[in-house]
Amino acid sequence: MTTGVRATGRRRSGVDATAILPPGLRRGVIAVLVLLVLAPCAYILAASAMPDIEVASGSVVPSSVTLENWIAIWTTVPLAQGLATSVLVCGVVAVVSALLAVATAYVLVRFTFLGRITFLRALVGLQSVPGTLLLLPLFVVYASAPTYLGITVVGTTWGLMITYLTFALPFATWVMVTYLRGMPVELEEAGLLDGLSRIGVLRRIVLPLSAPGLIVAAIFSFLLGWNDVLFASVLTQPRTRTAAVVLQAFGASQEGGALPLYGQVMSSAVVCAVPVVVLYLIFQRYLVGGLTGGLK
Repeated sequence: MTTGVRATGRRRSGVDATAILPPGLRRGVIAVLVLLVLAPCAYILAASAMPDIEVASGSVVPSSVTLENWIAIWTTVPLAQGLATSVLVCGVVAVVSALLAVATAYVLVRFTFLGRITFLRALVGLQSVPGTLLLLPLFVVYASAPTYLGITVVGTTWGLMITYLTFALPFATWVMVTYLRGMPVELEEAGLLDGLSRIGVLRRIVLPLSAPGLIVAAIFSFLLGWNDVLFASVLTQPRTRTAAVVLQAFGASQEGGALPLYGQVMSSAVVCAVPVVVLYLIFQRYLVGGLTGGLK
C-alpha cells in the first residue's frame, strides 16, 4: 500500500526518479547541444547562398541570396560523376556487407565449432587496426596485381569496393551477431519442423525478422565508404574519384591565389551531405531497434 502511494505521488508531482539532471537544466543542456550541431549547418547553408566576397569578409547573414553557386558547382568540379561513383560503390558495399554479415552471424550464433570464440574476438580486434596502417600494404598488393594476376585493380571502382568490404564486413557481422543473439531460436525450430532447410530458415525467417539489424549494418557500411578520403584518394584515378575525394580536391585547390570560391565549396559540401541525410530520414525508425538488438 505504501509503495502504491509513493508511486502515485511521484507521478502526480511529475518528477522522474531516473533523471540525472533537473528538468530545467536538462532542457538547457539539450538546447546548447542542438545549437552546437545546427549552427555550423546553418552557416554552411547561408554561405552557399552568399557571394564569395561576403564569405571572405566574415559575414554570417547574406545581404542578398543567390543561387549562382549551386548552379556553377556542376561545371566547376566533376561533382555529378563523383556522386554517381560514391552511390554505386557505397551502395554495393552496403548491400553485400549486410547480406554476408547476416549469413556469417547466423553461423556464429547458432552453431558451435572449433575457433568460433576466436573468430568472434577477432571481429572486435579488427576494429582497432587503423586504416593508415593498411594503406601501404594494400596499395602494394593492388599495384602488383597486373604482374601476377594480369588484372588492374588500382583505379577501378570494384577495387575500391573490395577495400571497403574488408573494413565494413567485420563491423557489420558483429552488429548482426548482437542482433541475432536476441532472436528467439524457437522460431527457427518451428521452421525446421515444417520442413525448411537451414538455408530456408535463414531466407524465410531470419532475414525478414532481422531487417532492423540489416539496415543498421548497411547504413554504417555505406557511411564508411561515403566518408572515406584516405583510401579513395590513393586507389582511384580522376574518372573513378568518389564525391569525398572530389570535394577534398576542390577545397585544396582554393588555398592561396585569388579569392577562393567559398560559396561553391559550401554548396558542394551540402550536396554531398544530402544523400546521407535522406538515408537517415528514410530508415530512422529502424536504427534504434537495430542498434539495441534483438526482438522485444
